[in-house]
Amino acid sequence: MSEPPDPPAGPAPEELTTVAPRLRELRRRSRLTLETAARRVGLSPAHLSRLETGQRQPSLPMLLALARTYGTTVSDLLGETAPEPDPVVRAARAEPSEAGGWTYWTAGGAGRAMQALRVHVPQRAQGDLVRVHPGEEWLYVLTGRLRLTLGDAVHVLEPGDAAHFDSLTPHRLAAASSSGTELLFVHTLLQSGAAELCLGGGRLPDRHGG
Repeated sequence: MSEPPDPPAGPAPEELTTVAPRLRELRRRSRLTLETAARRVGLSPAHLSRLETGQRQPSLPMLLALARTYGTTVSDLLGETAPEPDPVVRAARAEPSEAGGWTYWTAGGAGRAMQALRVHVPQRAQGDLVRVHPGEEWLYVLTGRLRLTLGDAVHVLEPGDAAHFDSLTPHRLAAASSSGTELLFVHTLLQSGAAELCLGGGRLPDRHGG
């Protein structure tokens, strides 16, 4: 099983230092073996073990896949304290976080069936994983151009374009402009045995782009 490349060398962002023990805790709480959890996320057991021991830093796509598998949110994986339930998310209170080169801001409330994020994807971000999992995803391009791979089809989305698709379709997101792309991103939080349909190695052939 092939694995995504390591993120660039350098000190890990402070919020990522809490991820490793949290990943191990959530996997055990979900009563999943390392092998089963890795298969559901689309990683090798060795790669997931390195994430759980802090030897590798997860990218944002990887964090999203792990959050879905464990039925939680990226914010919870990062150990962020959930605010009191509030239907309004104020821009002044949205602190950016970074994972694998992707920067994101929480744009929705905690404890919901969907997670909403504002995401900036650099042109050469690490961890362009192909993901396959139950649920739905919706995205809206704010700035830049986005290359969206859905199965065998590659779509280039411009600002104002949106996409809404079944997450069981193998998919990959990548910036298609030199300045990167910024988008609104909403996905469902589901835990299901169907997640075992993840592609081995978590990657599409190179001809699909990424």
